[in-house]
Amino acid sequence: MEKDPKVTNLKTAPSLPSREEAEKAVRTIISYIGEDPNREGLLETPRRFIDAYKEYFKGYNEDGVQVLSKTFSEVGGYDDIVLLKDINFNSFCEHHMAPFIGRAHVAYLPSNKVVGISKIARLVDIFAHRLQTQETMTAEITNAINQSLSPRGVAIIIEAEHMCMSLRGVKKDKVSTITTRFTGEFEKNEALKDRFLKLANN
Repeated sequence: MEKDPKVTNLKTAPSLPSREEAEKAVRTIISYIGEDPNREGLLETPRRFIDAYKEYFKGYNEDGVQVLSKTFSEVGGYDDIVLLKDINFNSFCEHHMAPFIGRAHVAYLPSNKVVGISKIARLVDIFAHRLQTQETMTAEITNAINQSLSPRGVAIIIEAEHMCMSLRGVKKDKVSTITTRFTGEFEKNEALKDRFLKLANN
C-alpha cells in the first residue's frame, strides 16, 4: 500500500493582510450585496465578522500531528479496535465558504502505543476549523493518525450536511454526504472492516 504523505499541519500565507484591510474587505462585500455598511445595525459587523472567522478557522494555528504527540505504551496488551463515535463538528467548504455540519467516527488499531481519547476528538476539531472539502478532511485526519501513532490500521467515516447544497444551488436539505477512509488492516481485512462498520452504526 502506498505510504500516506506527510501531513501539512500549519498553513501560513506569505503575508497576511492587516486587521484593517480585512474589515475593509467585509465592508466592500456588504456594499456589493446592496446594503449600507454605515447604517447603525452594520457598523460593527466587519469587526464581529473578522472575530468570528478567526474562531471558525483557528485550526490553521494548530498542529494536527503535535496534538497526538503524547502517547501511552502501557495498555495491558490491548491490541483491538479503539473507536470514538459521533464526534460532532462544524466546518466550512472551500468552494462557497458555507458551513457543513456533521459527525465523525474515528478508529485505529494500536501497534505499541495509544493516545488519550480526547486527543482524537481534538484532532477532528483542528481539521474541521479549516477551509476544505469533506474528502480532504477525511484524508487529513487519517494521515495525522498514521503519522503520529504508526497504528496497524485506521478507519474513518464522516457524515455531514452541506449548507452550500441546502441553502443555494439545488436547495436540497437533509442530504447526507458520507466519506470513508481505511488503511492498514482495516483496508485488507474485510471482517475487521465489517466489525468497525457495525460498531460505528450501532
